[in-house]
Amino acid sequence: MRGLNKVMIIGQLGREPEMRYTPSGRPVTSFSVSTTRSWTSSEGDRREETEWFNVVAWGNLAEICKQYIHKDQPVYVEGRLQTRGWEDQEGKKHFRTELVANEVIILGERRGAPSEEGEEPPAEDEFPF
Repeated sequence: MRGLNKVMIIGQLGREPEMRYTPSGRPVTSFSVSTTRSWTSSEGDRREETEWFNVVAWGNLAEICKQYIHKDQPVYVEGRLQTRGWEDQEGKKHFRTELVANEVIILGERRGAPSEEGEEPPAEDEFPF
């Protein structure tokens, strides 16, 4: 039987994307996205809970994310969950679960788009994500 590992979230960027390159030169961009849910408790109190996701984008998508998405912007992210493990210098094991993005869609204003006077922003289909 085949498994399914697919995640879709809509939330706010928690920090500016950080791009770096692997030793082989492949770009990778990381950023965080928060999602908040609200509900009413059985006592009638309004409650809210925020969940944070560590997101990683690779290759061309990494470069696009670095250029076009910004802190506090609403985004849709689709991808898969992946857990990495490593050992620090003291021999302590660490684990981190990340959402590896294969699609990122800006839901708010595109702040990276051209906005100089007289210049039209790119058409919707000119954004490759």
